[in-house]
Amino acid sequence: MSVSHASVHPVDAPPLQTEAANVPRVRMKDVQGMPGTIGGFFLRFAQFVFAVVALCVMATTGDFPSVTAFCYLVAAAGLQSLWSLSLGVLDIYALLVGRCLQSSQIVSLFAVGDGVTSTLTFAAACASAGITVLIGNDLGVCSQNHCTEFETATAMAFLSWFCAMPSFLLNFWSLASR
Repeated sequence: MSVSHASVHPVDAPPLQTEAANVPRVRMKDVQGMPGTIGGFFLRFAQFVFAVVALCVMATTGDFPSVTAFCYLVAAAGLQSLWSLSLGVLDIYALLVGRCLQSSQIVSLFAVGDGVTSTLTFAAACASAGITVLIGNDLGVCSQNHCTEFETATAMAFLSWFCAMPSFLLNFWSLASR
């Protein structure tokens, strides 16, 4: 009877933790829309333009301070425009100098800032839309108010939020994938 004999094959030892830490990680390419890219700059520019238009249209009406939701829209649009302007300038700087804005501290700052400003802008736009519908449809007093201006400012705030969401999602995705 022929019986096979067990043989031992050598196995390489797994790398130590110190060796694994020195291995460079493979990174994905810069996705357009992330900080420091042309797409990111255009998103910031669109956020800024829509927020400034919403702010200016709402501020030119004389009776917006009488409604809290409209005051909230002005404050949120002001904050969104300042945030987008500052990050747009930073994107231009990064593009001109060739800097990478993908460090974890910068991306986490962008993700938190985009999340806060986009949430505030969306909440203000929703509140203003509710008041605008109340004034225009339910009460029917558009002839005494600036319904067209209120609707325009609300629509611009929604567009600003719509442009801010890709920035937030891309930054959050980049932060979560680290």
